[in-house]
Amino acid sequence: MSVCAVIPFYNESNTVSEVVLNTLNFVDTVIAVNDGSVDNSELKIENLERVILINLKKNLGKGAALKTGFAKAISLNFSKIITLDADLQHDPELIPDFISELDHYDIVIGNRLNNLKGMPLQRRLSNKLSSFLLSLKTGKQILDSQCGFRGYSSSLLQNIETTYSGFEAESEIIVLGVRKGFEIGFVKIPAKYTRRKSKIRPFKTILGFLRVIINK
Repeated sequence: MSVCAVIPFYNESNTVSEVVLNTLNFVDTVIAVNDGSVDNSELKIENLERVILINLKKNLGKGAALKTGFAKAISLNFSKIITLDADLQHDPELIPDFISELDHYDIVIGNRLNNLKGMPLQRRLSNKLSSFLLSLKTGKQILDSQCGFRGYSSSLLQNIETTYSGFEAESEIIVLGVRKGFEIGFVKIPAKYTRRKSKIRPFKTILGFLRVIINK
């Protein structure tokens, strides 16, 4: 059972190498997708062994970067694909928990909502609302819809086709996966936030999420 990690990144020169190196302790290969960074982030990891670096010419959005990474992972016949962010919010040491749960589920999502002390109030409220709406949409209990620390089976990714390019693509995957009959599990993880400005644009992200809820 071969495992890879797909790590999308955009202007993460201070953290991407640490995340990638730590992730390599738990997976066979890292597929790092540079989503049009302009800070030379890619130079930090371009010569690392067991790292496949894909450079997108411009910033297309997290959903598009993930889709690119997934396509590469499928082409290389990886059976389990882990996704995590490149800004130190996700602890690679928890990857084995996701790998283990993928023996039982096709989507495994990190659940930060057991301990909300580290989550900003705005993110806490939007997450609870989006998780509630996705639960209604899918008929499944979605505990943490916005977490990007996830595990996917290759069979799921080969059987869905995402259309959104932003953060809302992660919600789209949930909807499409459930519709196809795939099972969702969760892994408890801590809520970790840095003081750096978030790349999420709340209004744009909410509109994208609502499009997923209405149109999918």
